[in-house]
Amino acid sequence: MRIVVLVSGTGSNLQAVIDAVANGVLPVEIAAVGADRLGTYGVERSANAGLETFEVNFKDFGTRSDWDAALLEKVASYSPDYVVSSGFMRIVAPDFINAFEGRYVNTHPALLPSFPGAHGVRDAMAYGVKVTGCTVHFADAGVDTGPIIAQTPVDVLPEDTEESLHERIKLAERELLIKVLGDLAHG
Repeated sequence: MRIVVLVSGTGSNLQAVIDAVANGVLPVEIAAVGADRLGTYGVERSANAGLETFEVNFKDFGTRSDWDAALLEKVASYSPDYVVSSGFMRIVAPDFINAFEGRYVNTHPALLPSFPGAHGVRDAMAYGVKVTGCTVHFADAGVDTGPIIAQTPVDVLPEDTEESLHERIKLAERELLIKVLGDLAHG
């Protein structure tokens, strides 16, 4: 199974996938890793692991639609079985969703459908939940509204800060992503 992984930041989930592939735990080929901006640590991690990388820098395009088209063209050029959004903080165009319908996997740091969007951990804490978690789902044209593949609950501890809770969620998210990708690879 060939995947292209999209990142916007440090790529900590990506590193877990790279390690699982290298250790023979995850039977996938990482065809490439791409970012929506220049100089991400996620791309650096990938290059250091000998993976092909690319950057489709949002700021290099005059219009959103031009960027969307360039991202779609670049990702499609690798012929991935699945595209994995791992901390990729851009909403993609309907053309991208349609091109990879049912094959665009996204991670989210909350138990969807609760707390969608960019601040799932903060929103869960503000609401006062006692349990939150992470979700891996197929992305669709909405914001974190696609079909849920799997979820892992994470307790909110009385002493939690947004940062400490998010770190525990990230640990669960990494394990869940590897499990989901393994399940997809095995059909």
